[in-house]
Parts: sequence; C-alpha cells; structure tokens
Amino acid sequence: MAFSEFRRLDEKSLADYIKSVPSLSSKLFGNGSLDDELTIKEVGDGNLNFVYIVLSSRGGSAVIKQALPYIRSIGESWPITKERAYFESTALKEHRRWSPNHAPEVYHFDRTMSLIGMRYLEPPHIVLRKGLIAGLEYPLLAEHISDYMAKTLFHTSLLYHSTLEHKRAVAEFCGNAELCRHTLQVVFSDPFKVSQYNHWTSPYLDQDAEAIRNDNALKLEVAELKSKFSERAQALIHADLHTGSVMVTQESTQVIDHEFAFYGPMGFDIGAFLGNLILAYFSQEGHANDQNDRKKYKEWILRTIEDTWNFFHKKFIALWDEHKDGSGEAYLPAIYNNAELRHLAQQKFIQELFHDTLGFGAAKMIRRIVGVAHVEDFESISDASKRAYCERRALGLAKVLLKERRKFQAISQVVSAIQQSAKESNMLRRVNSGRSWVLPVIEGAARSGWAVGLKVWLFLGAAVRWGNGSIWQ
Repeated sequence: MAFSEFRRLDEKSLADYIKSVPSLSSKLFGNGSLDDELTIKEVGDGNLNFVYIVLSSRGGSAVIKQALPYIRSIGESWPITKERAYFESTALKEHRRWSPNHAPEVYHFDRTMSLIGMRYLEPPHIVLRKGLIAGLEYPLLAEHISDYMAKTLFHTSLLYHSTLEHKRAVAEFCGNAELCRHTLQVVFSDPFKVSQYNHWTSPYLDQDAEAIRNDNALKLEVAELKSKFSERAQALIHADLHTGSVMVTQESTQVIDHEFAFYGPMGFDIGAFLGNLILAYFSQEGHANDQNDRKKYKEWILRTIEDTWNFFHKKFIALWDEHKDGSGEAYLPAIYNNAELRHLAQQKFIQELFHDTLGFGAAKMIRRIVGVAHVEDFESISDASKRAYCERRALGLAKVLLKERRKFQAISQVVSAIQQSAKESNMLRRVNSGRSWVLPVIEGAARSGWAVGLKVWLFLGAAVRWGNGSIWQ
C-alpha cells in the first residue's frame, strides 16, 4: 500500500499498511501468514505525534509513529511541519550508529506518510519520567545516558568530523528549522513575556510568573543562550532530551523522540537531561507520603545528576584523546602539538560546555513551570498549593543557575546549591498576595553570588512572618 499523499492512519488502515510493507511485515509476521492477528494500541502521550504499539500473534512487535501537521496537544490552531519525521528518523539512525546500545533500531521510514517503524521497547521498559514519579531507582542510568551523550555529541562534532563532513551534515539538518523555531519560542521567548499558551499553577504562582517577565538580568542571560542555540552548530543534538524522551529498565536505557534534532550546542542536550532531573528532585515532596518521605530517593537523584556529568566529562575527554590524530579539524595536531596545550584546550572547552549546560538546563526548567508544556512530575501532584510550593523552589534555583552559571566550577557545587535550596522545605510556602518585596531581595542577593542568594532566600523563608501567618504559606 503506497500513498501518493499524506493521510492519517488509524488502527485499521495501519494494519493494512503494515502488511503492504515488507520491512514491517517481516518483523511482525516472520515467515507466517499476513492473516495472523495484529493487536494495535495507540499510546501517544506526548505533545506532537500519534504512536502505536503493534504486536502480532506470532510474537513480533514494532512501534509505528506518525507525525501530524500540527501540535497534537493543542490542535490545528498551532500548525507544525510533518517533515520532522524525516529528521527524527535520520537523527535516530545517526545516533544509533554511535551509541547502538542506547537508541532503538529503525525498521522503516515513509517520508510521504511521515511515518517511522522502529523497535518496540518491550516491558519492563517505561518512560523514565514515570519511573522518577514512582520513586524507582535505575542504577545504570548515569552510566548509560552519559555514554549516549558523550558518543553522539563527540562523533557528530568537528572534534571528529572534517570541515566538509560537518558542513554537509549541518546543511542537511538546517531543514528542521521549523522545529528549531518552535523551541526558540517555547523555551527562550514565551516564558519571558505574556503569551497565549503560557500557564502556571494559578493563583499561587501569579507573582512568580510576573517576576520572570520583569527580570531584566534574566532576560539578558536568556538572550545570550537563545543566540547560542540558534547560531552554534556544534554537534547533532537530540534537542528534546528530557526524561520523557528516555525509556528505561534496571539494565537498559533507550533514547527516543529525536524529531527536534539539529546541529546545535552540545550543552542543550546535557542541560535538558540534568534540568529535568532537578525538576524531578523538587517534585518528590509532592509525591511523598507517610510510608515514604522520599528522602533517600532524592539522594539518589542528586547522585545521578553528579555522576551523569562526571561520567560524561570523563568519556568525552577519553574520546578526544583517542581521536586526537584523526580527521577532526577543530584542534589540528600540527597546532595543538603537545599534551599540555591539548589539556588546556580541553579544560577551556569543558568549562564553557559546563556553563552552557547549566544555562540551558535552567531555561528548560523555567519553561516547564511558567510556559506552555509542563511536566508530569509536577502536574501529577493533585494538591495545587503543594504543587506550587514544589514548583516555586525549582523556579528559584533555575533563576540562580541561569544568571549565576559562570560562578559554578563543578557539578558538586550545583548539587550543593540544590541541597541548600531544599533545607527549609517545611517552611517555604507560596508567597502571600501583595508581599512581592521578597523576590527582589532574594535576587539582589543572588547578584552577589549563588551561595549568598540561596542563603538569603532560605533565611527569609525561615525567618519572615507577616500579619497573621508566614509570608510563605
């Protein structure tokens, strides 16, 4: 069954389509009859696409993903190119080339139908975000995701590519400009102005959202990150690497949903993943109960944050050293011709990448709280006041990380900042209506350094009282 133009498939038409495509029918039916039963279930819970799990009575399986010409979670009022399926398929294949253990196999791609057939990640694989909400530990997560990021980012950069290879690849992915524009809008623009699709936990975070829109220092830093996101074609990045784009078991980590992929700054991928882990950390109090206060689990999240960066750093530098005499043209051996100079170049590169990671991660955190698409980590907290309390702490830290990112020199300092921001967790509550003077005090202190800013924030939460009760309630 070949289509000359796009049409959206449903369960029945998808079954007919699969039977007509050898690369899919062979995976599902093997050498059996095409009349064998197929079970098809639509499971897409994201913002963009329809996703079907297809199982055959013979034990075959596949996932079929079809892109629509609009954002599914909003509707036809927000059109978006279905060509993103081409870039998703291409990026997934390229990332699997370099990290075959952590990217699922692509069986089939149909550009006309904007359809991808790929490996079904069978149970007990679940979306990482859901595991974090449930309080499940994944002992190999940091090892696996750091391996994926180090290999995909290094091998698609000028550290490995020749200039011609790199420019050709950059040119190919320039076609994904509409998805890049979408990211620019929802991450770097909408949260910092009045926008139709912005929302937050109102009325509790009304003043917090307004403070974001009125924060000139924050806007200047975001402008710098926006420019870097748009202009720096550093590596083939996933560009949407949050905890909803990773599926896990105790032994397996698989990265999915590459439709936003393009050649951009490496720190955007690393920051997206770490930023979402930080959001998961701050959400834990909303999921705690009398049987499990989640304190031990929060410690595991912090270890995972620290290990992910440290493992990535080590693996990335090891790849650089391994290929120092290869075809990569970023640091030519004839120029960087001794170990001391190469080490200095690596230090400078990693320091900038670390600060990019913090900035991009913080921007992603902010947009998930006051922008268009929120995260289940917070949204699944039914008590709105408790949800807002968790979100406010994450928002406060994100602002410090973004504005003060260059003052952090190690991931251990970031973990310390997260821990400091949580010390007074039982006292911090939503800002009482009309008491917005607290936020400028905090942010003014933050300009003196991240540690000072956080200490003042915590002091106010613990010490200030107003009228009949705490200003944080």
